[in-house]
Amino acid sequence: MIPVTPRLWLDENEIEESFVRASGPGGQNVNKVSSAVRLRFDVRGSQTLPAAVKARLERIAGRRLTNEGVIVIVAQRYRTQERNREDALERLVEMVREAAVAPVVRRPTRPTLGSKMRRLEGKARRSGVKALRRERPAGED
Repeated sequence: MIPVTPRLWLDENEIEESFVRASGPGGQNVNKVSSAVRLRFDVRGSQTLPAAVKARLERIAGRRLTNEGVIVIVAQRYRTQERNREDALERLVEMVREAAVAPVVRRPTRPTLGSKMRRLEGKARRSGVKALRRERPAGED
């Protein structure tokens, strides 16, 4: 089990890893070693995650989520396979950790009487300034 939060874990059996060749520069190694990691995690088929976390995780995953509900993370930042495995797993755990936090429900509030009065006084002051600009000085006809 992989700990995400004190009350939430990911089952290692639900995570599938495959190794592919990384793109980009790498010298002689790049065409011989499969150091990039493609991590797959089936969100909809997960037995360890609560339904609310699954829904938020699907929304957070964005383009990394397939039509079947599988998150695909490709890690090829590092030169070693082991470090790329750790990187992909860290990214998945961070996504699940972010999804585990329930959003705070916003409660609508009303403006206070003081804030209404200040707003109206400001509008009246501004209106007065503009009214003075419209008036023509006496004796200029």
